[in-house]
Amino acid sequence: MHLEAHPLLELAAFTTCFPSPLGQNPSPAWLQEFLGPQAEAPIPSPDDEFRNAVRRMLRHGGFKPSGRSKPASEYLVRAANSGELGSINAAVDACNAVSLHSGVPISVVDLDRASPPFRVAVVGPGQSYVFNASGQEMDLEGLVCLWDASGPCANAVKDSQRTKTHQGTLRTLSILWGSNQVPGRARQAADWYRTLLESL
Repeated sequence: MHLEAHPLLELAAFTTCFPSPLGQNPSPAWLQEFLGPQAEAPIPSPDDEFRNAVRRMLRHGGFKPSGRSKPASEYLVRAANSGELGSINAAVDACNAVSLHSGVPISVVDLDRASPPFRVAVVGPGQSYVFNASGQEMDLEGLVCLWDASGPCANAVKDSQRTKTHQGTLRTLSILWGSNQVPGRARQAADWYRTLLESL
């Protein structure tokens, strides 16, 4: 994966291979417990310094991370506090648990729905993608994204619908969108994330 120069991005990435399709392995209860805001996680809780650092990183290319375009990790906090953060599948639940408790936005891409080569770069004007099953589109201008051979497919706000996990998913690529103004946080989150996935 090629990473284009970005002065604020601290990126962590890894792949996961599941022994059987996600639809055949419900998310275990111990993992779902981490979707609650009061769960004790083995990583530092996000503070204003880290949240602001992530937003500065996303603003670097001209994107405005606010309102409906705020970092996904901030959305998860609100959803968890209101009791609306439910289980989706083991891959996404692990992602959401780590993002919720670390404050690091995380993308999960189905490797069999995406096509290499992969790169990480800021998107130029006039590009968007559909981010949900209802067909809603997100304007990507100025936002650093993961790209595959077909174009942008994931970012720290909303991932593309075309490469999201599903019941048949067997292989995933996870991207953690950290800030080098709080160095090491993305790697720390990635280590716990991998531990959760290896425990499934």
